[in-house]
Amino acid sequence: MSESKRIALMVTCLVDQVMPEVGVAAVRLLQRAGYTVDFPTEQTCCGQPFFNSGFRDQAVKLARRAVEIFEPYDAVVLPSGSCTTMIRAEYPHVLEAWPEWYERARQLAAKTYELSEFLVHWARWQPPHVANAPTLTYHDSCHMNRLLHLKQEPRTLLTAAGCTIVEMNESDRCCGFGGVFSIRLPEVSNAMTAEKVRRAAATEAGLLVSSDPGCLMQMRGMIKNTPLRAEHLATVLEELTR
Repeated sequence: MSESKRIALMVTCLVDQVMPEVGVAAVRLLQRAGYTVDFPTEQTCCGQPFFNSGFRDQAVKLARRAVEIFEPYDAVVLPSGSCTTMIRAEYPHVLEAWPEWYERARQLAAKTYELSEFLVHWARWQPPHVANAPTLTYHDSCHMNRLLHLKQEPRTLLTAAGCTIVEMNESDRCCGFGGVFSIRLPEVSNAMTAEKVRRAAATEAGLLVSSDPGCLMQMRGMIKNTPLRAEHLATVLEELTR
């Protein structure tokens, strides 16, 4: 990391269109950690929906665009494990047929981080302890847990802020979203989500936290008749550390 500490926020489609408060919270947390945060307004989708649906040419175009936009920065941070996985794990594969683009994609992948990962391992930010912090349960999203191997980082931040975490049974069980999976097989998807919500509600924590906007959107659709409230990690931490 250079001394300028100049980083970019890639806000992701769901945050931009559905949960803008998550993007605002992410910027505020990064600023509290001592970083100057840029938001390149020309950014678009990372290309994951195209990639997962087999539209390789469209995924290539969006990957190249993202590389061009974000390569000048010291680091790129995303409030989403799935979109971080797309850039870090898939961009080099998507662009491997073009040596120059492959190398540029590899360099971008090496400096792209999920929000909690960046705050814990690179910013080494220690949130202030709050005496009346809530009791909550945490959902581990599939991409973040299985592909990025990030499980403890959100818990580290929440615990440091004073939260009590009551672990649900199989916290890493899929929420049922899976991007286009929830559209293609809604009956299966909704059944999976109902089971996830049941397990979260059984903790009696009241607050369900996730680091992935897709999971959060999916689970919010199923908690209307439960005592649960579902929030993104960034908004929970931002509110606690004001």
